[in-house]
Amino acid sequence: MSTNRPFVLSIAGFDPSAGAGVLADIKTFEQHQVYGFAINTANTIQTEDEFIAIQWTALDFVLQSVETLFDSYEIKAVKIGIVPSLDYLKEIVFLIKKLSPTIKIVWDTVLKSTTEFDFLTIENQNNLITILQKTELITPNYTEISKLIPAQKKTEISLEILSKYCAVLLKGGHHPTEIGTDYLHTQNQFFRLLPKNTDIYQKHGSGCVLSAAITSNLALDQDLLNACKNAKNYTETFLLSNPTQLGNHYV
Repeated sequence: MSTNRPFVLSIAGFDPSAGAGVLADIKTFEQHQVYGFAINTANTIQTEDEFIAIQWTALDFVLQSVETLFDSYEIKAVKIGIVPSLDYLKEIVFLIKKLSPTIKIVWDTVLKSTTEFDFLTIENQNNLITILQKTELITPNYTEISKLIPAQKKTEISLEILSKYCAVLLKGGHHPTEIGTDYLHTQNQFFRLLPKNTDIYQKHGSGCVLSAAITSNLALDQDLLNACKNAKNYTETFLLSNPTQLGNHYV
């Protein structure tokens, strides 16, 4: 296969409404002029405002899919979405890094759907740490970060702990006082990313779009800070695209 575009991969769930999951990721990849592959971790029955059922993909099937794509293509970056367990995620991450040690992995830490369906419970902190050490960036919101480090009551302490192992983009959609302000924390620095417009419409799958846009930008050789800034701008445009829960994709 011949293309001038870098290859990127989404490993996430299938949402038939196309607002979230691999379909949203592929739309985002295409707008960023990267060539997107996708592997389903789950099939779901849902709309933009109702989650009905989920059927997880067998881990062996996912791992074989990963090996097949990496054997055939030079993939520059990977975005990971919903998974049923840390053990499942660990197997995927470790295989990817074995096949491509320098690849950049973005984990969108989706622990619960916007319709209150729980995907993942963080039970083993040692597993979490080993995963983070092989990950470029995680993208939790304020609700999710409190569940990543459940022993901590303060967001600032959770950020400090997590950013020892990988970069953390704390999304501001659930910010208690500064709606839309994101914070990028690396091991040695932090950056405050202000929104250009806070008068936006809520969208199903906006977190998927943001993490997929960051993954695209990293594959295009942008540094992490600019990848996050540009992805934030793209996502804001997506949020402003129409007043419904399902957004339109365009740069």
